Amino acid sequence: MSTGGEIEMPINPAPTIESFYKFCTERKLMGLKCGRCHKVTVPPRSVCAYCGSTNLVWAELSGKGKLISYTVLHFAPAQFQRLAPYAVGIVELAEGVRLMGMVRNIPFERLKVGMDLQVDFDTGVPEEWPQWPRYFFGPS
Repeated sequence: MSTGGEIEMPINPAPTIESFYKFCTERKLMGLKCGRCHKVTVPPRSVCAYCGSTNLVWAELSGKGKLISYTVLHFAPAQFQRLAPYAVGIVELAEGVRLMGMVRNIPFERLKVGMDLQVDFDTGVPEEWPQWPRYFFGPS
């Protein structure tokens, strides 16, 4: 589908969660940038979350952002019990998109809404679910 002079081309690699986590293995936080409205979508999907265009390209994100909200989980799902207690936050990245993730390497009592964070990666693939590398946010 092409509209208004857009050139629609297949995205390579495909805009899948598997591709997103493959980039994490390479220590890259990637999103999809829309060729029509120029907004970034994370996690990836096959159409722009803002305007519906399929004219998307992978773009590396800075990984820098501000903590918008957070919670500390003391009672975790079975797959994450070994990590409890742990913090999960929503971070607004410099590119304007918000991404949820674990917040690590900061004592819980020092977590503050508005604090600067930086993405980091745990590129080892765990033996248990989920079996993909993980990104997390830490001190900038």
